[in-house]
Amino acid sequence: MIKQPAALHIDNLVKRYANNVLALDHISFNVEQGDFFALLGPNGAGKSTTLGIICSLVNKTAGKVEIFGKDIDYEFSKAKKMIGLVPQEFNFNGFEPIEEIIAHQAGYYGIERHSAKERAAYNLNMLGLWEKRRSTPRQLSGGMKRRLMIARALVHDPELLILDEPTAGVDIEIRRSMWELLQKLNADGRTIILTTHYLEEAETLCKNVGIINHGKIIIDAPMRDLLDQLKRETFIFYLSEPAEQAPTLASALCTKIDARTLEITLDHQSQLDHVFHELAALNIGVVSMRNKSNRLEELFINLVNT
Repeated sequence: MIKQPAALHIDNLVKRYANNVLALDHISFNVEQGDFFALLGPNGAGKSTTLGIICSLVNKTAGKVEIFGKDIDYEFSKAKKMIGLVPQEFNFNGFEPIEEIIAHQAGYYGIERHSAKERAAYNLNMLGLWEKRRSTPRQLSGGMKRRLMIARALVHDPELLILDEPTAGVDIEIRRSMWELLQKLNADGRTIILTTHYLEEAETLCKNVGIINHGKIIIDAPMRDLLDQLKRETFIFYLSEPAEQAPTLASALCTKIDARTLEITLDHQSQLDHVFHELAALNIGVVSMRNKSNRLEELFINLVNT
C-alpha cells in the first residue's frame, strides 16, 4: 500500500531575518492528513513565522516545506490552492458586502463567477451569515467578522485549513459554536492547523500538538500522551452543604477554600472515583467540580520555562 503524503511536511526549516535574528532553528514536524493539529508557543516563539512560510507570505532561509506532497519551492501554485488561511487580523474591505468579499476571494483561485456565488452562499449559510450577506464588515460584530474570515478561507474548498487565533476576542457562546463548526469540518476529512493562546481550546479540539519555543520544536506528540505527563492535577469541588474543616483523604490532598469549596490535588496514580467514594463515606455531597486550571496550560508553562 502506498503511503499518503502528509498534509504538511516540514524538514529542517530555518528562518534568519536580515537583522540576524534566528526565528526558526532547523524545525521539523509532520501534520498527517485528517489531523487537527495545535501549534503552540509563547509570543515570539516562531509560530507566525512558520505559518507565514507555509502560506508563502514569508521567505524561508533554508529547509523544505511540502503541502500534500507538493514542494512550495517547485509547485507553488498547486500547494497554495490546497491551503485556506484564517489570519489573526481582519484584512478585508470594510465597505464591501460580505457576499462579494467571498465571491471575489473565489475569483483569485480561478473559480468562475456563477460557481463563486454558489460557494459564497453555501459558506455563508454554513457560518450563519447568510442573512447578513448584503451587510458590510463594518456592520458586523467581532464574532461575525471571525466567521466571515473562515467562510472566505473555505470558499475554494482547501484540503488544509490554517487558523491563527480564530476565536480571539469573541465571547464564550460564539467560541463554542465555532468549536462545533471546526470539529465538523475536521470530521468531514479536512486537515486543520490551529494556533491559539486559549489552551482549553487546543485541548478540546486537537488530536496532536507541537510546541515551539525560541524557534525550536520542543514537543511534537499526541495530545493524549502530552496530558498523561501531568504528575498532578488539581480540582475545585463545590459542596452541597458547608464543611467545618477540610476532610482527610487517603487518595488525595484536600484544602478548604471556604465553607462550600474544597481544593483537591491528585497525583497521576489516583482516581477521581476514589475521591468521590471517600467524600460520600464522610457524608460530604458534591454539587459540581472543575479543573483548577487547564491541564495543557500547566504543562505548557512548565515546558516553556525549563
